[in-house]
Amino acid sequence: MGLSTESQFHVLAVDDSIIDRKLIERLLKTSSYQVTTVDSGSKALEFLGLNEDKHKDTNQLSISPNSHQEVEVNLIITDYCMPGMTGYDLLKKIKESSSLRDIPVVIMSSENVPSRINRCLEEGAEEFFLKPVKLCDVNKLKPHMMKTKYKNNHQNPENQENEEISEEIQPQPQQQQSNNNNKRKAMEDGLSPDRTRPRFAGGLTVASN
Repeated sequence: MGLSTESQFHVLAVDDSIIDRKLIERLLKTSSYQVTTVDSGSKALEFLGLNEDKHKDTNQLSISPNSHQEVEVNLIITDYCMPGMTGYDLLKKIKESSSLRDIPVVIMSSENVPSRINRCLEEGAEEFFLKPVKLCDVNKLKPHMMKTKYKNNHQNPENQENEEISEEIQPQPQQQQSNNNNKRKAMEDGLSPDRTRPRFAGGLTVASN
């Protein structure tokens, strides 16, 4: 059941075209991702909390059920050509932010311009999709989100400490029980735990000439 896995991921989609916004939203929801859509780079930054000095108009955000501004964003997919702030400008601001730079960013564009593609990839974009975006493109998103989620989980000191504690505690009872069993067996045989001299039948020892 892929729903339980993919629904843990939340994607922020940015596009000034309502048609393209609806298309990418439908594709993402088909893949069972949680989706939030905004129509500009500045609103994306507001949603991410970078423009805290500006008034946040949540009525202008199209938010899928169970999503809100406090939810973690696992990936951002944005159009390149937008009025005001381009997708490239948005990418740069995200990568310059210490709190957001680890979020994977994917760029979309209807124009196949190699210099534009290379510039975005060099700035830190994970992928560059040509419009119209297809389901096979959306399928490429999950590895980027999985990699970031795995990295964040292993960077959490609390998780590492819990793993180390569990590793140290679990073997000890077995080792102690094994030592107790060895001592008990030695006592039953009439030997001290550190005495290893063999006994002979009939209590006789053989002397050599």
